[in-house]
Amino acid sequence: MAWFQYESVHEKRERMARELKKRSARGEVLEPLEIPAGKRKIAHTFWGKSWCEHIESYRDYENRLPRARSYLRQGSVFNLTVEPEKIRAKVAGSTLYDVEITIKPVAQEDWVGIQRACAGQVGSLLDLLSGQLGSGLMEVISNKERGLFPSPREIRFNCSCPDYASLCKHSGAVLYGVAVKFDADPALFFRLRGVDPAELLSSGAGQVLSPAAEAALEGEDLSTLFGIDFGQAAGEPTAIGTGSSEEQEKPVVKNPAAKKPAAKKPAAKKPAVKKPVVKKPAVKKPAAKKPAVKKPAATKPAAKRVAKGKQ
Repeated sequence: MAWFQYESVHEKRERMARELKKRSARGEVLEPLEIPAGKRKIAHTFWGKSWCEHIESYRDYENRLPRARSYLRQGSVFNLTVEPEKIRAKVAGSTLYDVEITIKPVAQEDWVGIQRACAGQVGSLLDLLSGQLGSGLMEVISNKERGLFPSPREIRFNCSCPDYASLCKHSGAVLYGVAVKFDADPALFFRLRGVDPAELLSSGAGQVLSPAAEAALEGEDLSTLFGIDFGQAAGEPTAIGTGSSEEQEKPVVKNPAAKKPAAKKPAAKKPAVKKPVVKKPAVKKPAAKKPAVKKPAATKPAAKRVAKGKQ
C-alpha cells in the first residue's frame, strides 16, 4: 500500500464543504469571492487587467500562477479584504489557510514624478478610475521601476500552509482575487498603495509640493526617469504640459522690498435727494369759434323783373 492516500478533486471539495459548514455553525463568517461566470479572463477593467499583467510579467511567480488561477476559479478564496499596504484572505486547500500579503507604499519620489507627469492630463476622477488615460500616462503608471504597481521586492507573502516557497498557490490565488476587487472598486488600488488619486487631477497639479519631494526630484529629467519620451505626438497632448523646460524650472523670485499697491477704497456714494414734484395748474384753452356762414341774398324771379320794366 502506498505511503500516501490519493484524494480526488471531488473528494477534496466535499471534505472542504463539510469543514466550511462546521465553521459556519460555530459562527465564523466566510464570504466566497465571486468570479464573473462565463469569462476567460479574470479581470476586464484597466486596473484589474493591468494588475494581472503586472504580476504575470515577473518570472519569480510564473511557476505558481497557473495553479493559483485554478484555486480562484474553483471558489477557494474567502473573506478577501484590501487595506492600506495589506491584503488578507482565507484560502481553502487541504484545510482553510490564512493568507496575508504585505505591499510597501509608493515611494515618495516616484509619486511626485507621477504627479508631475499627470499634471493637466487627467480631467476627472471618473476618467482616472475608469482607466481612460492617454498612452503616455498609461506607460508612466505601468512602469515597472517607477510606476504605481508594486515590484517583487516590495511584496511579502505569509501563508499558514506548509509550502515554504515565497509564493505558494494560495497566495497566488489571493493576488488574482485582488484584480477582481479592483474591477468592482478601482479606488482600492490607490488605497492599497497608500496614495490619494485626487492628487493626480488637473486641479491638484498646481498644489505646492513638499520641500522633501522637491529636493528628491531636483534636476531630474522625467523622460529619463521613466524611460518614456514625453514629446508631443500627433493628436496627443504633451505629458508634462506646455512651455519650455527652462520656463518650468525657473523659480519665481519674489522681491521682498516691493510693496503691494494699497487697495483704493471705493468712494462712498451720497444718498440721492429726491426733489418734490411741482404740479403746474392746468391751462384751459379757449374754445375755437366757428366762422359765420353768410347766407346768399334771395333773388327775385326773372319774370317779375320783366313785368316791372314794362310798366
